[in-house]
Amino acid sequence: MSELAGLEIRQLRVSFDGFTAVDGVDLDVRPGDLRFLIGPNGAGKTTLVDAVTGLVKAEGSVRFGGAELLGRSVHRIARSGIGRTFQTATVFEELTVLQNLDIAAGAGRGVWTMLRRRKGVPEPVAKALETVGLTELADSPAGTLAHGQKQWLEIGMLLVQDVTLLLLDEPVAGMSHDERQATGELLERISVERTVVVIEHDMDFMRSFARSVSVLHAGKVLSEGTVAQVQADPKVQEVYLGHAAAEETATDVAVQEA
Repeated sequence: MSELAGLEIRQLRVSFDGFTAVDGVDLDVRPGDLRFLIGPNGAGKTTLVDAVTGLVKAEGSVRFGGAELLGRSVHRIARSGIGRTFQTATVFEELTVLQNLDIAAGAGRGVWTMLRRRKGVPEPVAKALETVGLTELADSPAGTLAHGQKQWLEIGMLLVQDVTLLLLDEPVAGMSHDERQATGELLERISVERTVVVIEHDMDFMRSFARSVSVLHAGKVLSEGTVAQVQADPKVQEVYLGHAAAEETATDVAVQEA
């Protein structure tokens, strides 16, 4: 496992044809944090992650573990220990769970090494299977997995690449309540040894599992802090969470104090 590192973003700006999608964002994610990025549609959340991973051109500075990422290719950024998922899981559905993980683990191996038949399951792959809860399904085709399990497999494919910064785009979208709970517990486990950033619209999921929260609005950081701090921020209530969130927070506090 590589040394745990944090993410430091300064004056990040991304523009498309005159439209500024990310407008001078400063963001610090400490090593080992489980940071949630929330905000209305069009706030710039996914574009920010696209900039960090090299998918869009950006101005400013993005440093991970002290190294500047802006200007690097997508592949060089990935080799820096940074991995991401998208809203739709991208796994090889015809291959087994184990084969998906083995291919991901072999990203740095030569072709002949990849083709050579293995004796047993490599330790990093076995560990990833256990971490994401798919050991019993190792020989099942990925296409037969439930929706949530495909997301877990994709996270496992990042783990076997020794990724130390995971950027997850709405990982619980479309999941059942039980799958959301299991995913939150998975994120808690992997963030012990990694830094995790989650783009999320599910506020119940955010309240249950976020260690810290950044609220984006119109390409800028509107508010940051703990879940309680962000929910209590009048600016956040006005533009995103609405008055219902404030009432819910007040009710929760009243129940806790009772």
